Amino acid sequence: MTEPTVLFVCVHNAGRSQMAAGYARELSGGSVRVLSGGSEPGTAVNPVAVAAMAEEGIDISAAVPQLLATEDVAASDAVITMGCGDACPIFPGKRYEDWELEDPAGKDLETVRRVRDHIKFRVETLLSELGALRQQKAS
Repeated sequence: MTEPTVLFVCVHNAGRSQMAAGYARELSGGSVRVLSGGSEPGTAVNPVAVAAMAEEGIDISAAVPQLLATEDVAASDAVITMGCGDACPIFPGKRYEDWELEDPAGKDLETVRRVRDHIKFRVETLLSELGALRQQKAS
């Protein structure tokens, strides 16, 4: 079986989609191909999102916002949108989910932590449904 491909999309590809991509890479142990993009990509990843993810031991500081590519949608098994409206092209046979999440842009760390934790729960659920959630080691 080939590894599933998951695409995370938000407007600026600077917060929600980058945090989701970071969790998907980490929690799948590399068993999922992870893509992300934005309908209007920003110039840099939100530094508060970077800080919130660093608290989880996940480094997204090197991520660069990317323009959503139609090819990425076509190549994905699951397309997760987060507030990008109708900007994402629709291809038959793809799994689409729209996660209603607060935009962390311009928010304080406490707010971004809440968004991050909600994203983590959703990514864990998605990976479990795809059979790609790596078992966590007990501490």
